[in-house]
Amino acid sequence: MSSPDALVQDALVRFERVGLRYGRGPEILSDVNLELPKGSFTFLTGPSGAGKSTLLKLCYLALTPSRGMISLFGEDTALLSNSAQQAMKRRIGVVLQDFRLIDHLSVFENVALSLRVSGLSRASYSDDVVELLQWVGLGHRMQALPPTLSGGEKQRAAIARAVIAKPDLLIADEPTGNVDPVIGRRLLRLFGEMNRMGTTVFIATHDVALIRELSARVLRIEDGHIYKGLHPDKPGNEL
Repeated sequence: MSSPDALVQDALVRFERVGLRYGRGPEILSDVNLELPKGSFTFLTGPSGAGKSTLLKLCYLALTPSRGMISLFGEDTALLSNSAQQAMKRRIGVVLQDFRLIDHLSVFENVALSLRVSGLSRASYSDDVVELLQWVGLGHRMQALPPTLSGGEKQRAAIARAVIAKPDLLIADEPTGNVDPVIGRRLLRLFGEMNRMGTTVFIATHDVALIRELSARVLRIEDGHIYKGLHPDKPGNEL
């Protein structure tokens, strides 16, 4: 895993004075400057309602900033065509709190969907999907449909779906919120292994114990601003 203090020249994600507001309401994010170096592992924490999920949505192009500049993979996202945006999104794995599994597809089919639509044959990816589902504890539920799964099982299926294609950037919103500590540590090891293979990992969580499991960079969002570390009250630590 990359050292949290390592200096990496290439920023996979860069925010410059980014602000976001809905309609005429107050800004949710204000003058956010952020860099996620290529190959880094970063936790994002902060109180409920502080804007963690909003910041992640900006990172995977689900939202457009009200002002400022966001670049992904070295490209200004405001200048991308629709087709270029879609191509960029295929390089990003996303784990959301609402899972977004397709109810009429089995767990296996949900996890394999991105591989299938990219034109790969089932024979070329079947073993990898099975191995990953066994790793996240869903080997016995591969043919189950999402409505029959528990919340924790849905969470693990969503994580498997996000990482199966080995994305360049993995963004996860409270990825261990619905699982027990044992499974949570196993998932954290999975994220760590993805990072060691080159994936840039950005995880939002309120779980301080989870953060302390790894020696990774920590950012905190509070009052619309980003700070370094768990304690934004320390002077001089705003980004």
